[in-house]
Amino acid sequence: MDNSPSIYVERPLQSHLSQHQLYSEEKDTIDLLKYWRVIWRARWKIGWVTLLGCALAMTTLSFIPSQYIGSTTLLIKEKTPPLLAFQQVTDSSSGTVDYLQTQLALLQSRDLAERAVKKLNLTTNPVTDPRQQPEPWFTPRKWLASLDPGQWLPALGLLIPVQETPSETDIFNEVTQNLMQRTNVKFVGKSQLINIEVEQPDPGLAAATANAIAQGFIDSQLDNSLKSSQTSTSWMNSRLIELRNNLRTAENKLQAYREAQGLVDVDGVATISANELEMTGNRMIDARRNLAEAESQYRQVQALSNGDLSKLSSVPAVLSNPLVQKFQAQQAKAQAKVEELSGRYGPKHPTLIAARAELRMATDSLRLQVQQVVAGIEHGYQLSQANESSLRKSFNSNKAQIQEISRKEFQLREYQREVDSSRALYETFITRLKETAATSDMDSTKARIVDPAIAPLEPSKPRKKLIMAIVAVVSALFGVVLALLSETLNKTFKTDEAVENALNVPLLSVVPLVTKKSRRQLARLFDDNDHPRFCETIRNLRTWLMLHSGEMPARVVLVASTMADEGKSTIANNLAYSLAKLERVLLIDADMRKPSLSLNFDFPADSPGLANVLAGTARLEDCIRSVGNLDMLPAGKLSPPPLDLLSSPRLAPLLEALKSRYQRIIIDSPPAQAVSDALLLAKHSDAVIYVIKAESTPVSQVQKCLAILQQSHAPVFGVVLNQVDLRKARKHGYSHSDTFQNYDYMTR
Repeated sequence: MDNSPSIYVERPLQSHLSQHQLYSEEKDTIDLLKYWRVIWRARWKIGWVTLLGCALAMTTLSFIPSQYIGSTTLLIKEKTPPLLAFQQVTDSSSGTVDYLQTQLALLQSRDLAERAVKKLNLTTNPVTDPRQQPEPWFTPRKWLASLDPGQWLPALGLLIPVQETPSETDIFNEVTQNLMQRTNVKFVGKSQLINIEVEQPDPGLAAATANAIAQGFIDSQLDNSLKSSQTSTSWMNSRLIELRNNLRTAENKLQAYREAQGLVDVDGVATISANELEMTGNRMIDARRNLAEAESQYRQVQALSNGDLSKLSSVPAVLSNPLVQKFQAQQAKAQAKVEELSGRYGPKHPTLIAARAELRMATDSLRLQVQQVVAGIEHGYQLSQANESSLRKSFNSNKAQIQEISRKEFQLREYQREVDSSRALYETFITRLKETAATSDMDSTKARIVDPAIAPLEPSKPRKKLIMAIVAVVSALFGVVLALLSETLNKTFKTDEAVENALNVPLLSVVPLVTKKSRRQLARLFDDNDHPRFCETIRNLRTWLMLHSGEMPARVVLVASTMADEGKSTIANNLAYSLAKLERVLLIDADMRKPSLSLNFDFPADSPGLANVLAGTARLEDCIRSVGNLDMLPAGKLSPPPLDLLSSPRLAPLLEALKSRYQRIIIDSPPAQAVSDALLLAKHSDAVIYVIKAESTPVSQVQKCLAILQQSHAPVFGVVLNQVDLRKARKHGYSHSDTFQNYDYMTR
């Protein structure tokens, strides 16, 4: 209180303008923390919305019948060759993929559905029979038919078709169509496995239906295979007769030709003649080769017939003779012995003479053997010539004979081939006919059940857990949207920044919400000092007034609000109590329509007050009540309208008289929105304190009331944000400051 106001005058409008600039910049950005605070503040509401949505979803799901899926897995085998392997089959499919797609389409055919309906008697099953299904709660056709419009509007009666009782065929078609719609066939990955899924309200029926469709597919293939076998057998029997006749005709032609040519066993004769020719040819080749060798040896010997013994013995044909080789070895040995003895003994030594005699004997033996070998070579050459000539004549004779037989054999083989081909085809048909007859009832299907369907334990539809999770998420999002929308539409004051930014009026104090207190306790809260936080805010408000009195004394202070129940009376009462500790103060209850001072301080109901003084029915001294250090002037008894009383010329002199007796006059004003009483009182006041209830008073209404006061040149001193739940504000991320920085308004 000792601080001079001049230290605050140095703060111009720059601080307030900077706050407005900062606020305008923040409006262009998205404050995620702000949205999170809004969501966190409404978390319980969002939770209740989520629970409500889940409850509604659970209730709705309880009326939806459960659906179960029976699943059967089929293995589609590769295409097998036809029974008639020799038959040329034209396959229109382009490969395994087209074949599997064809099998997939066959599994979805109406024929299989009809087989399943007949096998399981679905037309009489209570689950699938439409005649046994519960009727819906609303049937427009039956309702229109019950109106019998033909009685009152014949033309309309003609437009409504008469419902006929469905026949068995219609029921069968309807059940079959429903089954086709409930059947789903798909591949299992990139394999030859096909999954058949059937959806039914009954789990056992769903599994049985899926198995029935799979078995029906196998049975249909078996039926087609049997029909194909029967058709093939019939065709083969007729063809077999024709082939038998062809075989007999070919055999007759062959036998007639043999008899005409006198051939008993032409195949054997032809084979022997060919062997002889081949053997003669081989021997002739050998003879020619021997002749060539003999001629070569003979030529060599003839060339050296006049030569010495050494040259003849060097001929390969002579040299290869073992005896010649032996005699040559003896001659060489004798020659070596002579040469050895010649060096040792003289020419007439008996040993040397004996050795030379032995050498001559060996040489003579060698010459004789060489002459015999040469004579043998000449004889062999002559024999080779004779043998080659004889074999050549025999080969030419056999060749002519073979050529004659080959001409007959060619024609014979032509007849034989016809017989053989006819016999082979005939025998093949007999074999295939027997195979077809033996395997006509064999299971030749191209599919088998790998995994039969069993009754499912859990329904496939509705997926309650997933639906509940989705509903919970959607409900939570809906709650979040509602919270954000409510926050956006809730144009009330929640923070001190919102007050300054929306009203351009300084915020004097933020008064906390006081709970568990009666109205009378609230009126004496500062005097009792039961709520330190509340008392501190009232002291701050008192400080504002004391500082303002330094330049322009605010002797008459009007406490106003937009609507009723915003706590302006509580603020006025406690502000008066706080000032009464320092000054002489008078508290006036000017809200004559809804007075509260008498109720708060237990004054008599008929006690006079301001209305009586202005009406001239009571003296001022008789109307003032003292409660401790504080004097109070109740509203009094109302006889004329309050607006007439406040407009009377007695109000201004009354206030002037009171100023001479009191340093401060606090006036509790009526709501500014409802009546014009506050506007009249503001003209006689030095300062107007405007009370706003947090999160309750609409911004637009406060702006409108303040605009009216400012247009009337009312001295609006500032705003008090009342009943702020500080615990809730801190919990939700709101921040309220108790330090007041906008002191520039003090100079206005």
